[in-house]
Amino acid sequence: MHARIDEIVYDCHDPALLVRFWAALLGGAPVDRGPDWSSVDPPGGVRIAFQRVPEGKSVKNRLHLDLDAGDVEQAADEAVGLGAVRLGTVVNDEHGRFQVLTDPEGNEFCFVQTGGQ
Repeated sequence: MHARIDEIVYDCHDPALLVRFWAALLGGAPVDRGPDWSSVDPPGGVRIAFQRVPEGKSVKNRLHLDLDAGDVEQAADEAVGLGAVRLGTVVNDEHGRFQVLTDPEGNEFCFVQTGGQ
């Protein structure tokens, strides 16, 4: 059996807030199925969904999204304008560069550029 990823789901406190952040970041229209569930279908990507849970985020995510948006600094600046927070500075190594950020509820994600860009 081979399964395919249908959607990536984030547990959160405010699905409507997060879906609008991620829709602005990735493209696509935010969809609210109710106060406890929202989603966005980014063009060419996998659906990202947000479900309300009572508990808060307490540790670093075990899974995060790496996003290729071209220029890491410009993408990070735009994300911060949408409500993201930078964690540290841009990291450069032999494979490229990346910037770690968090969304408005503290979920980590990175903007990445491979070495050839």
